[in-house]
Amino acid sequence: MMLVFPLVYISSFLISLRDIIRGKRESVVLFLILALPIYITSLSVTFSFGLNNYIKFLQPLKELIVIFLLGTQIWTLQGKIRLHKIDFVVIAFFFYTFLYALLPIGEQSFSNRLIAFKSLSFFPLIYFSGRLFDFRKIYLSKYFHLILLAGILAASVTLFEVFFSQHFQTLTGYADYNYYVFNVEPTGSYGLSYTFESEGGFKRFASFFANPLEHAAATLLALAVLAAVCTTDNNKFRFNNFTGAAFVATGISILLALSRSPMVGYFLIIYVYALINKRKQILYAINLFIMSLVLYFFYWINNKDIQELILNTINFSNPSSVGHVLEWIEGVNSMIKNPLGIGLGTSGRVGGSFGETTGGENQFLIVGVQTGIIAVIIYLFIYYSLIKESWNLYPTLKGKEKKLCLALLLMKVGFITPFLTSELESSSYISYITWFFSGLFVGVIAQKKSSNPSIRTANDN
Repeated sequence: MMLVFPLVYISSFLISLRDIIRGKRESVVLFLILALPIYITSLSVTFSFGLNNYIKFLQPLKELIVIFLLGTQIWTLQGKIRLHKIDFVVIAFFFYTFLYALLPIGEQSFSNRLIAFKSLSFFPLIYFSGRLFDFRKIYLSKYFHLILLAGILAASVTLFEVFFSQHFQTLTGYADYNYYVFNVEPTGSYGLSYTFESEGGFKRFASFFANPLEHAAATLLALAVLAAVCTTDNNKFRFNNFTGAAFVATGISILLALSRSPMVGYFLIIYVYALINKRKQILYAINLFIMSLVLYFFYWINNKDIQELILNTINFSNPSSVGHVLEWIEGVNSMIKNPLGIGLGTSGRVGGSFGETTGGENQFLIVGVQTGIIAVIIYLFIYYSLIKESWNLYPTLKGKEKKLCLALLLMKVGFITPFLTSELESSSYISYITWFFSGLFVGVIAQKKSSNPSIRTANDN
């Protein structure tokens, strides 16, 4: 039964590759949605069946499909593409950080620097895979609904975990895979890692994702897409049975993943959605809900463990929050002492696998520690520009352009808090989907500006 995961992973790759060769390039989105959520599960199951020699062939498939698509797009490109300012900044980030891979900066070997560079700066290739896509040829609604279906399936697996009080990862060989491939020993109360539990011994569930944080972040992505699917051109909100089930699934997943920063992002998405669509009823309901939660937790709740968890999170006194603060301080100090960075492979997940990590647990600091203040400013500018462009253009768009704009805006807003407490770009599903959609969106606004030069975008202001 577990073999279905690597089979889906491999078959979706082969189908997408075949379709790209035949000219059906939008099939790559099928791979991103079907294969990447189960990436680690597929590799774990493969290892558990004694097929560890095949893992080295399965790992690079996600990069290969993007490189093949991008190469095909460049090869068949007709005419001159009009670059947007965001395009130039993304290119600048790629080549600036590439210098850190080429030059002997830091103590890592050249091969290790290349691995770290791939982890840090592969997203421009994903971005341009979407940027060079003909948006008119993509069936956006189909893929948005597939994302929602993935969210429903994730919640279903989570309910299975809760019912049997067992992490799904104990059935997939997750701990053995991490130990033998990454030399990471099992930790925590459940034989997986500490990320699968919270203070007070509460289980955190990851469904078929790599860990509870990725599960929670994927829920934010699904919620953003759900809002886009259900919103009409005149800003009306329409539910049906499927989208209603998807909304319930996001609630189940965000609660049972029990990851605090994505929980904040969840409500931030709803709040920003209400703001941009001028839904005063939702704003009032959220404010009332927050006030009710405060009263509930601090006056009527009897569970001292949950009460302590909330209090310690707010005052940063629990071990997880203290760990975040210490990592942030270490990262900031490193950037002050070394404003040009200390080299690739010295921070984040990849740095940890090399036995050297400085100031992790914050996506922006991980960029700055390795490649300096200039790189993190460029990265922040890209992030800010995408939010501002989508916010400014949303009222003027119609149809699937409007839906893409809204989904991207809510994704970027919702991921702000997880970015502050984790290396979220290390999640292939989150990174690939958001950057591909970012490229698609910039392609849309560049085309509109080309056909109507009077349009003013955020970067023109």
